[in-house]
Amino acid sequence: MALQEIEARQTATGKAGTGRVDRLRVDKFAARRVELAEAALEALGELGYARTSLREIAQKSEFTHGVLHYYFTDKVDLICCCVRHYKAKCVTRYDQVTATAPTREALLEGFLAKLGETMSTEAPMHRLWYDLRSQALFEDVFRDDVIAIDKSLEDMIWRIASRYAELGGKSPSMPRGPLYAVFDGLFQKHLLRHLAGEADAIPQMLDDVRRLLPLIA
Repeated sequence: MALQEIEARQTATGKAGTGRVDRLRVDKFAARRVELAEAALEALGELGYARTSLREIAQKSEFTHGVLHYYFTDKVDLICCCVRHYKAKCVTRYDQVTATAPTREALLEGFLAKLGETMSTEAPMHRLWYDLRSQALFEDVFRDDVIAIDKSLEDMIWRIASRYAELGGKSPSMPRGPLYAVFDGLFQKHLLRHLAGEADAIPQMLDDVRRLLPLIA
């Protein structure tokens, strides 16, 4: 729900009970956090975790340090909010392909198109995710969020593979955990090559997935 809509609802229900008003205030605060997180994504994708602070993020965005600090406890809070929000959108994007593809071929081509697009246009966001996941190996504060996001991505890959197999009258030949590890490792490998400026990184990734998916689903 957009922040403006929440504010309109809050005004219209100004005489409602205290509990109702309090809930609207919470909704408004959460919506504002998401808006700020979206605005900060580009700066975070450029700077990464170790090289940034709330002040540096503010300098690269239209918001002041004070505004960011009001809505986020620290940069950990902001980064986790950003990555959760971005990855939730990614999952929805692939679910649309899974839900609408009528054949195995259509599902594979739709999946490949989204993979190529997201690596081409959103590489800094994926770099931020892998940065955060690496930090979770050392810092407890990241672990719950990283585990939850990782599980949502594993479920997303499983839905794609199981639907692909179902359209061919089959079942996936690998459990969901190892299946996700294969695709995630492949994506990360070619993301690194893409960030290094290798022109064939994305085409090679798509070719690898095109050959891999029929073997395991």
